[in-house]
Amino acid sequence: MLKLRTRASSSIEKSALLVLASLIIASVFTVNVVMSESPSCITYDPSAVVITVKCKTANLRDINSQLNDPNILHQESLDGIWQLNAGILVDKDAILYINSSDLSWLKILTKQGVEKYNKTNYIEVHGSLKIDSVKISSWDRSENDYSKNPGSRDLSENYVKIGTPRPYLSVESDATGTTDITNSELAYLGYEGGVGIGADDGLTYFGGEGSVIKNNNIHHLYFGFYSNGVGNITIENNAIHHNAHYGLDPHTGTHDMVIRNNVVHDNGGIGIICSLNCYNIMIENNKTYNNTKMGIMFSRNMYDSVARNNIVAREEKGIVISESHNNQIYNNHVLDSGRGIDLDKESYSNVIYNNTFRNIPVPSDALYIEDGAAENNILHFTKVSQSFQQIRSVNGEQNNTRSTFVTQIPQESSDPFS
Repeated sequence: MLKLRTRASSSIEKSALLVLASLIIASVFTVNVVMSESPSCITYDPSAVVITVKCKTANLRDINSQLNDPNILHQESLDGIWQLNAGILVDKDAILYINSSDLSWLKILTKQGVEKYNKTNYIEVHGSLKIDSVKISSWDRSENDYSKNPGSRDLSENYVKIGTPRPYLSVESDATGTTDITNSELAYLGYEGGVGIGADDGLTYFGGEGSVIKNNNIHHLYFGFYSNGVGNITIENNAIHHNAHYGLDPHTGTHDMVIRNNVVHDNGGIGIICSLNCYNIMIENNKTYNNTKMGIMFSRNMYDSVARNNIVAREEKGIVISESHNNQIYNNHVLDSGRGIDLDKESYSNVIYNNTFRNIPVPSDALYIEDGAAENNILHFTKVSQSFQQIRSVNGEQNNTRSTFVTQIPQESSDPFS
């Protein structure tokens, strides 16, 4: 009987030991998983003042929980206002969500005493970023206000004024996903750091093919939008206004882009400009007004692109085609501007038709065609509202161009957008 009890006790002890060992192993395994995943997923480099996100998916609350440092990131108020006092780098294959489930407004703090060429706080995307239904802006704690000195430039006058470094958002050329910005407000971002200094213009895309920028209020940036060498971006239904330089500036090889149904106004440079080897750009159903110099510009070998059904008002020049080829410009309305459509002699094989002009001070400036341009482009069926007079344009039947008749009819309304 004693032996039976001893065997039973021994059996129980062995079972208990096995269970205990299993629990210890499970516990160690769990600790190892947490300890190996978290530091590699969200990290902070105090020397660079940069948060790096490598998680498959993460949001600001995940960053806050991991870092737990109010000097880097904290919630300012119960209504969802947060302050970020660092840069954020979204690594390849990672996705960061900034949306209304976490916050209403992200204030990215402007660094104090930063040298003019040093990086300020920023969001830099090598993976993917999803911004929805939030406000993102700079914030100067010393002024308790937005940072408001972006600087300026006028390269035609060789003039550049360096601005105060302000936070910016940049999508890098190696980005592995899209950066989609929807239903949001972007304000007071970007600055003039010197021509060619870097991606500090405000909102820049060097990568992120297939991204969507839709239903946003984008204002008081340095550039409302700048891109370089990227394609398949849709910019739609945005208000883009009061930016220090250009409103929309797809640049240098940008291609297969749609710019549609935006209102672009009161920018310090051209409203919409595509420059330097841009192609397959669709600019349609936009309203541009009160920009500096021009409403829409095709510049420096822009080709195979279309501007149609746009309303352009109160510009020095409405639509300009400069050194660009094989484009179509049709069904646009240019109102209350110094010139309607401006075409230079270095442009060729463009087709310009069915455009309407109203209140162009000098009727012949409705279609301002530089000497030599008429022979290389096709212009026809264009109408100007101002008087009952009918005039013949510079184009004749020669050189396979079509005749253009500029018909002027009475103005029907003083509303430029009627």
